[in-house]
Amino acid sequence: MPAPGLPGPALEALRAPAVQQLLHLRAQRRLSRGHVRLAGECLGVSERTVWRWLAQAESQPRTADRPGARTAHRFEVTPQVRVLLAYWRGNASAVHRQLVVRARAAAGEQTTEVPGGAPVEGVPLLDPVPSLSTFLRAVRRDLSAGERAGLAFGPDAARGHDVFGRRPQVWRNHTWEADHVQAPLPVDADGELVRPWVTWFVDVATKTITGTAVTPGYPSRASILAALRAAVLRTGPYGPSGGIPEHVRVDRGRDFLSKTVLGAFGVLDAECEDLPAYSPHLKGTVENLNRCADRMLFAVLPGYMPAPKPRRAKKNPGLDEPAPLTFAEFTAEVLQWTYWWNTEHRPSGLAGRTPLEAWQADPTPLSDIPEAALWGLMLEDDGRERKLSSHGVRWRGRDYIGAWMTGQAGRRVRIRHMPHHDHEIEVCDPTGRHLGTAHLADAATPEQLDELRRTRTARARRLREETKKAEALRRQRFAPATTPTPAQRLGAVTAAQADQEIAAASDSDMASLALPDLIPHAPPPDDWNTPDSLRRNATREEKR
Repeated sequence: MPAPGLPGPALEALRAPAVQQLLHLRAQRRLSRGHVRLAGECLGVSERTVWRWLAQAESQPRTADRPGARTAHRFEVTPQVRVLLAYWRGNASAVHRQLVVRARAAAGEQTTEVPGGAPVEGVPLLDPVPSLSTFLRAVRRDLSAGERAGLAFGPDAARGHDVFGRRPQVWRNHTWEADHVQAPLPVDADGELVRPWVTWFVDVATKTITGTAVTPGYPSRASILAALRAAVLRTGPYGPSGGIPEHVRVDRGRDFLSKTVLGAFGVLDAECEDLPAYSPHLKGTVENLNRCADRMLFAVLPGYMPAPKPRRAKKNPGLDEPAPLTFAEFTAEVLQWTYWWNTEHRPSGLAGRTPLEAWQADPTPLSDIPEAALWGLMLEDDGRERKLSSHGVRWRGRDYIGAWMTGQAGRRVRIRHMPHHDHEIEVCDPTGRHLGTAHLADAATPEQLDELRRTRTARARRLREETKKAEALRRQRFAPATTPTPAQRLGAVTAAQADQEIAAASDSDMASLALPDLIPHAPPPDDWNTPDSLRRNATREEKR
């Protein structure tokens, strides 16, 4: 019986000292059967096993430090077998079947090749081939759990078995992490159902959400600038957390690495750390915040869909689907949850404190920036100077006017604007002093915008239908087969139909190759009133 209170690994650790002590007693001619029986009872093995260990230690002294280990040549996974495991996507049983077939074929036996197997020259010849249980045991022993998961499901699955060290503890505003997360639920944004995105900045040391911005659609650099402005300011509804960070970790997104966002980080003297792509483990704080938001916030809102719903033939949202939230209601829910996270939630790692309590308990001094200076920091500037005319200021082929422009025609100005917000711009003088806001002149009415939106939607729907019909014409159908026969195309077309379609295609191709300026126009009649230059050119052509 095993010694009470000792686990299995502890007993295995005592085997080597026990065998060495018994060998020492045998060398002194003091070893008795009672010693062997007592050692077996203490180690939880039989007396016969202890005698076998002693025999192995005497015949092979190198096994004295590993009593009970196998001394025969055991099967091990070779590099060629590893290649086969990668070929079969980690399916060890399929690799063993192909090894058995390869060995039988080498012995001259008639066998059936494994369907989809690797070429014969790539399969190693093992003599003898181990049993399936031995082969599976060797794979589990020689390949780690991460390697087996990587062979079966790819590098992402292998990363789940890796060990990552913790970053050193830092202070508040030392490092922020930023990311976008899409809410898996529909939201009514001006009559259109969209899946909104949330952009936020979180402090790594205290897990405080410093800034949040919600976008009813795909986020852009404007979303990042709005969230950054809310994160830096500590006055009004944005505080008390915030300030200027020392480092900001972002993923390799085009919006985070845009010139405008990097310029804002540079002005704030915040170092932007661009992490490698597809490496969520390198910004675990914000990734954990995304997961918590999905489980704590989005999951309880109406219309939550963790996975795309299958298409149904009939839909009746009035009976079985809740009414979606409006964008304003969704934004209020996000901001309220953010406030709860900072003031009431107690994440692990903060010693039972809320993020706001951890923030306020940190004595690290903060660096702030005035709101007036931050206003200009979040706007883009194309670097050109323009002149105010009687129609206002012209930007991107459109005129912008403001009441403050009265009496200032001819003044040199510069334009600053929020990305994608082309309905209004901010006008400054060449030194950067803000002059006022200008709005788009002759802006379309809401009725015109609705009609334009409907027209664009109808055009897109028509293009999709035409593309679908073209794909249906291009699709090739083949007859099913139950025996190994050549592929047989389906879809009979008459000779007249084929000639008609080919002729139509050739006519369209010739029309695209037409050169309308190849034959010059005839000169105008004499009784026409023509410019002198045209009359002189016609006379010169006649003389030629």
